[in-house]
Amino acid sequence: MRLLPRTLFSRLVLVLTVGLALAQVLSLAIHAHERGRLLVEASGFQSAQRIADLVTVLEPLAPAERGKMVAILSAPPLLISLAPQRTVAQKNDAESRARAELFKAMLARQLGSERTVSVAVTEAPPGRPFRPRLRDSGMGALHGHSMPMDAGPRLAWQPGLSFVAQVGMRDGTTITFDARQPAETLTWPYRLLGSLAILFAAVVVLSLVAVRWTTRPLKTLADAAEELGRNINRSPLDESGPAEVQRAAHAFNTMQAQLVGYVRQRTQLLAAMSHDLKTPITRLRLRAELIDDPAVRSKIAKDLAEMETLVSRTLDFMRGVANDEPVQPVDVNALIESIQADIQETGGRVDIEGRARAPYRGRPQALKRCIGNVVENAVKYGSAAHIVVEDASELLQIRVVDEGPGIPPSALERVFEPFYRLDESRSRDTGGTGLGLSIARSVAENHGGTLTVRNSAPRGLEAILKLPRLGEGVRN
Repeated sequence: MRLLPRTLFSRLVLVLTVGLALAQVLSLAIHAHERGRLLVEASGFQSAQRIADLVTVLEPLAPAERGKMVAILSAPPLLISLAPQRTVAQKNDAESRARAELFKAMLARQLGSERTVSVAVTEAPPGRPFRPRLRDSGMGALHGHSMPMDAGPRLAWQPGLSFVAQVGMRDGTTITFDARQPAETLTWPYRLLGSLAILFAAVVVLSLVAVRWTTRPLKTLADAAEELGRNINRSPLDESGPAEVQRAAHAFNTMQAQLVGYVRQRTQLLAAMSHDLKTPITRLRLRAELIDDPAVRSKIAKDLAEMETLVSRTLDFMRGVANDEPVQPVDVNALIESIQADIQETGGRVDIEGRARAPYRGRPQALKRCIGNVVENAVKYGSAAHIVVEDASELLQIRVVDEGPGIPPSALERVFEPFYRLDESRSRDTGGTGLGLSIARSVAENHGGTLTVRNSAPRGLEAILKLPRLGEGVRN
C-alpha cells in the first residue's frame, strides 16, 4: 500500500504506536464506564446514609417543627416530602429492579429492620447541573461541617433515574425521599489522562529504542551487501549480537569469502592463460618472418598483432578486477594531462575543461587505465575527445565527449560487455578488442563510482564517469 511507510523501522513503529494508542483508548473507555458505575453506587450509598441521618433527626420532632425542617432540608439532589404514602411506578427492567433492591438493603442496614421501607426506581426529568452548597447539604449543617459555597465537583442528575424511598416513622407518618442520582462529574480525570500520557510516551520511547536495536543489524547487512558490489574485498561483518544476527553475519561472510575465492581463481586462470599465450605468439611472429610471400606474411603478422593486443587487454581487464593496487591520493589533473600528452603524441586531439580541486584517494594506475580507455575510445571512434572535469565536495565527475556519429540507444549499455563490438564502427581493422569500456567500468565500480554513456546533441557520444568523494572512494 502507498500509505504504508517504506522502511521496516517506520512500519514497526507505526504498528506499535497505533496498537498502543488503541489499547489506551480502550482502557480509558473501560475506566470511564467503571468510574460511572462506581460513582452511581457510591452516590446511592451516600444517599442512603443521608436519608438514615435525616430520619434520625426528624423522628423526635413535633409535626410543625418537622415540616419546617423538611422545607429547609429539601433541596437537590435529595427532595423530601411529608405527603401520605403513595404508590410509585417502578421501572420494569431488571437493572432498575436490582438497583431498587440494593438501595433498599442499604437503607435497611442504616435504619434497622423495625421500620417500614419501600424503594422504587422511577423515571424523572433531567435536572440542570449544580454544585452542592451549604444549604444543599443538610447533613453537612447537621454534623457541623463547613463547606464553601461552590465547593465540590459539578454534578448533573442522570436523566430518567431517581430513587424514591418511603420510610414509615414510629408515629405513623410517612416521609418520602426523592434521591436524584448524579450521572458523572463533568470535569475530565486529568490525573488519569496524565498517567496514561506518561505511560504512552514511555512505551513509545522504549518501542523506538527496541525497534531501532532490532532493525540495525538489517541495515548493517544491507549496507554490507551494497558495498560488496563495489568492493568484494571489504572487511567482514562483525559476528556479534543475538544468535539470529550472528548466523546472518556468518552466512554473509562465508558467501563473501566464497565469492572472493571464485573471482581470484578466475582472475588467476585467465591471467595465466593470457600470459602464456604471449610465448607462442612471439614464436609465431618469428616464424612468420621466414615466409617468402609478402602478402601472406603481412596477413599473419596482422593476425598475430591482433592476438597480442587481445592478450594485453585481457591482462589489463584482469588487473582491473583484481583490486590489488594500494590506495593513495591521486592528482587527477596531472593524470588527465598525461593522458592528453600521450594521445597527442600519436596525433589525436584532446582538450580539457575544468580542474579537480583536490587529490582523489584511489588506485593511480587503475584510474589512468579507466580514463585513458574512455578518452582513447572517443579519439578512435569520434575523431576527438573533449574532457570536462567537474569537482564538488561529494562527487568528482569527468565527462568525455567525442565528435562521432553516436551509437544506437539499444547499444548504450551493451558496449560495456566484454568483447562486445558494434558492427558499424568497431571492426577488426580498427584494432579494438571490445574490452576498453569493460575495463573502465570495472575500475569505476571498484572505486564506488559509475560509468555511463549517452548520445549527446547534436551528435557525438558522451561518457560520464562519477567518482564519489564521500568516504574518498575505495578502501585498502
